[in-house]
Amino acid sequence: MSQVASFTVSFVYGNGTPDYRQLLKQYERPTSIPNPADNLSTPERVQLGKTLFFDPRLSASNWISCGTCHNPFLSWGDGLPKGIGHGMKELGRRTPTVLNLAWASALFWDGRAATLEEQALGPIVAPGEMNLPVRKMIDKLDAIGAYKPLFDKAYPQEPLNEKSVAKALAVFQRGLISGKASFDQWMGGDESAVSAEAKRGFELFNGKANCAQCHKSWRFTDDSFHDVGVPGGDRGRGTLFKNIPVMQFAFRTPTLRNVDHRAPYMHNGSEKSLEGVIELYNVGGRVKRPSLSALMKPLNLSTQEKLELLAFLKTLTSKDAPVELPVLPR
Repeated sequence: MSQVASFTVSFVYGNGTPDYRQLLKQYERPTSIPNPADNLSTPERVQLGKTLFFDPRLSASNWISCGTCHNPFLSWGDGLPKGIGHGMKELGRRTPTVLNLAWASALFWDGRAATLEEQALGPIVAPGEMNLPVRKMIDKLDAIGAYKPLFDKAYPQEPLNEKSVAKALAVFQRGLISGKASFDQWMGGDESAVSAEAKRGFELFNGKANCAQCHKSWRFTDDSFHDVGVPGGDRGRGTLFKNIPVMQFAFRTPTLRNVDHRAPYMHNGSEKSLEGVIELYNVGGRVKRPSLSALMKPLNLSTQEKLELLAFLKTLTSKDAPVELPVLPR
């Protein structure tokens, strides 16, 4: 309680006017995109990565591409409770968005990949997802003559192999950045950009509702892992760290950018709406386990406070330009 109380005092001027400016600085957008020195972004690499991302021939069935599950028109997700993989079989987890991953320090719901280059081939070679072994993937790309000049321009000193494929996909995904939302306009000084209700929601987000403990920075994520009391037997990061109690049933904190376009929610799609997600946190998690995060406590939010929190979350959605799909090489 003392943290919330001190926050409320610092949030308001002596005359009762909300003092948002200092707090908003925590959410300032970066001015550049980080790129590894051995895989700098170039137009040729972005175009190659984009082409590979939307090419269904990178799957055994020739109908699943990366863009099938990470659809730009569905906020780079698929709108399903759980993804659909090879043979039209349901996967074990919901498809996460690929927005704003350039700054991520761990990828996949369980954090098993440290970089986009490391992550890129995972879904392609996974038997349950795209089901295309590396050797067959390279043979396929070699057989498509028009791919060779694309690789030559993008990576002139490197062969067409699994490494250059992964690097190209990573470069493209690193550039998938959500645009400025009304929240950013408000942060820039436009007080009319968000409603009074949303401003109260922002105060709740950083105070009573305790959301900012995990949803930090301009991406609204700490890139860490928490058990937030979602029902189910999936142990999440606990499958990688079996002997660490707090990692059992823990999943990566997702970004909240464009979140109102990505229903359903949680790693298993168990929450159908943002209202449901808010209630999950309001009750301190729906399942009480030894691994439940210490941050998960009943919030006792009123109906009005839940609406205010929802209003704030909707200010994080940007109107991004439509994605022009590439012409696939033949």
